[in-house]
Amino acid sequence: MSTLLEGLFNGISIGSVLLIAALGLAIVFGLMGVINLAHGELIMLGAYSTFVVQNIFKIFGDPWFDFYIIAAIPVAFIVSAAVGIILERGAIRFLYGRPLETLLATWGVSLILQQFVRSVSWLLVISLGIFCLLFFGGIQLVKSRTNWPRIEAKAIALLLPLGAAIAIAFYFLLSKNSALSKAWFSARNVDVTAPAWLRGGTDALGFQMPYVRLFIIALTILCLVAVYWFLQRSTWGLKIRSVTQNRTMSSCLGIPTAQVDALTFALGSGLAGIAGCAVSLLGSVGPNTGQNYIIDTFMVVVVGGVGNLLGAILAAMGIGILNYLIGSGTLALVLTNLKAPQSLLDFFFFFASSSMAKVMVFALIIIFLQIKPAGLFPQKGRTAEL
Repeated sequence: MSTLLEGLFNGISIGSVLLIAALGLAIVFGLMGVINLAHGELIMLGAYSTFVVQNIFKIFGDPWFDFYIIAAIPVAFIVSAAVGIILERGAIRFLYGRPLETLLATWGVSLILQQFVRSVSWLLVISLGIFCLLFFGGIQLVKSRTNWPRIEAKAIALLLPLGAAIAIAFYFLLSKNSALSKAWFSARNVDVTAPAWLRGGTDALGFQMPYVRLFIIALTILCLVAVYWFLQRSTWGLKIRSVTQNRTMSSCLGIPTAQVDALTFALGSGLAGIAGCAVSLLGSVGPNTGQNYIIDTFMVVVVGGVGNLLGAILAAMGIGILNYLIGSGTLALVLTNLKAPQSLLDFFFFFASSSMAKVMVFALIIIFLQIKPAGLFPQKGRTAEL
């Protein structure tokens, strides 16, 4: 019994990480209809933000280092939300209502972000800063002095290659400086050390509950309450739900739909950053960290029902628990103690690895979707028609 309870606890902690990640995806995919394949990379950026904050707090030493995780959570949210806003304003807003195009665009962005983390350095940051200053500063200057709508296309066609050329020239001129060109992270994985108060665990129900996993579960509950309050009780939450149900009517009533879209995407992206902060406490972080979670988070949203928070909770817990019980061999051991038939034991021992457990869970989800293709809680009314 204690083995089964320990497996359930570990499964719930894994499901909690999936749930934080799926909350952001449920908002972006469920409420906006955008298939964001770069969501995993937003998780990865949140994890790297936590690593950077940890290194900054190391400079101050004890006891400040023990509180770095408190600062890392909002920093991870802000960094991922900022990248989400840039992604929405730069690409997604032109592709609403075209899911295939958003899928391809965000897949390309995910590859760019992975390579950016591998190669980012002071040299690259300086070059990007010069390009942004020349391009966006030039646009603002031209807007203030000319009739912008008439010359918009020509101005962009001139400023874009000019800014890029000057930025590239600076890049090659400064590339001989080894201090500037040294990569911050490179392709290697980095480790985040948990603060002292999150190390160890407490004994309960015959097994040890690690403080880190308890912290992640508590963080998930806090995020759930905050998201529910924001969507159901705040003014902007009401605007988000209004635009989701009927964009045209919301626009006629004076709701700024463009701002609502940007805020929604920023909220979903910021939640991915918090998920990255939680992920960094469980293991090493690398450029491909997000790819380990993106498929599971999409499965959570689809199984739970698109845009349904309760469905996301149940789906995340179910997938997390099944993955752990099957992959760790806990279910096979429990069946052994129950003296189950040998053929059934051989079956579950065959799937007693993390990769094979994902195969089995994915097969179970396919079977489930044949019975309930719209998930546990399908959309109803006008939202389903849209």
